Amino acid sequence: MNILLLGSGGRENALAWKMSQSSRCEKLYIAPGNAGSSRYGTNVAMGVNDFKAIKKFAVENNIQMVVVGPEDPLVNGIRDFFEGDNELKNIPVIGPDKKGAQLEGSKDFSKKFMQRYHIPTARYESFTHDTLEKGARFLETLQSPYVLKADGLAAGKGVLIIKDLEEAKRELRLMIEEGKFGAAGNTVVVEEFLDGIELSVFVLTDGSSYVILPEAKDYKRIGDGDTGLNTGGMGAVSPVPFADASFMKKVEERIVKPTINGLQKEGILYKGFIFIGLMNVKGEPVVIEYNARMGDPETEVVIPRLKNDLVELFQAVANNSLQNITIETDPSTAVTVMLVAGGYPGDYAKGKIITGAENCEESLIFHAGTALNDGKLVTSGGRVIAITSMGKSISEAVSRSLKYAESIQYDQKYFRKDIGQDLMDVAKT
Repeated sequence: MNILLLGSGGRENALAWKMSQSSRCEKLYIAPGNAGSSRYGTNVAMGVNDFKAIKKFAVENNIQMVVVGPEDPLVNGIRDFFEGDNELKNIPVIGPDKKGAQLEGSKDFSKKFMQRYHIPTARYESFTHDTLEKGARFLETLQSPYVLKADGLAAGKGVLIIKDLEEAKRELRLMIEEGKFGAAGNTVVVEEFLDGIELSVFVLTDGSSYVILPEAKDYKRIGDGDTGLNTGGMGAVSPVPFADASFMKKVEERIVKPTINGLQKEGILYKGFIFIGLMNVKGEPVVIEYNARMGDPETEVVIPRLKNDLVELFQAVANNSLQNITIETDPSTAVTVMLVAGGYPGDYAKGKIITGAENCEESLIFHAGTALNDGKLVTSGGRVIAITSMGKSISEAVSRSLKYAESIQYDQKYFRKDIGQDLMDVAKT
């Protein structure tokens, strides 16, 4: 079949790499793609939110499936657009409709959803311009540190964790009154801080049945030791040592099943990925957030461990037959180290020439923010390249990824050197 994959990051590069291996995939198009995705299909210069251009391309190129990588087109209703168009309605879209995408598009919606279906999550309240003073008083009822989340999409950067109460109050005002995160922060969710270890669980559902993919742990902070600003993700590890069969059974019974059942009760036909961000709090799983797509850079460690044909999984989603699928997982450990531009997640330069990316024989190189300029590979985003390595242990996989992180070169390159270290430290205790 002819497949159109929407997106341009490391997540989409990993998905394209996997989908291109399927005998069911005849032609793969990636819009807009990047310098790495062109190895696995044909890049198309088309924006992920340009629905009219996407329709024209889909009709002219006999597209038989659309896979949506990033969250923006889902929140903007690309599935609804296809289902409401006579020329497109028979093309399956892997991703939820606009209402289902609110699990990610609105923190307030998702927290209320969790409350309705008794899904464990942190205590919270939501505040707007009219309830700003109430928000300040609510902060006073919480223990430090304080968690502030922009309600809408903020490119993975709309979450603040602040130790000082007065600073938290100031940031609440900045978010709501001065638009620190734009319209995404018109409503702010303030919640209690959960002390534990994070974990990402990935569910693929056809609306009634579901499969659980390999879990992962990502690293959001820019600096070693989880210091500095939040980013879109600096690396990831899969599997996660503490996510044993007992823990994952709790996740499935207390979180995954109630989530799927809740969506059905609300009349939301959800077809696609559900990313569940969890905190392991003294052995108990508690939900931090939902996302309506795969994570990035978690995709770069989850997909290499997946033995199944990914296109076959997507067809099962479209045909409501996921109950017939058994997930097969490579027991090896995968570790991703993300190379980023100097200055990221703040201001950074683009167009830096990249060398050495073609000489990483032992690892997988997934391009994130790259482009070709006069035949030369250059940086085009904050997160530039994801290096994924497999090994018998976290330390072995980390060692390989760090080796290539050193050998790939471009001006002002930066990467974290401690990805997976916390999990190795826990394993020693």
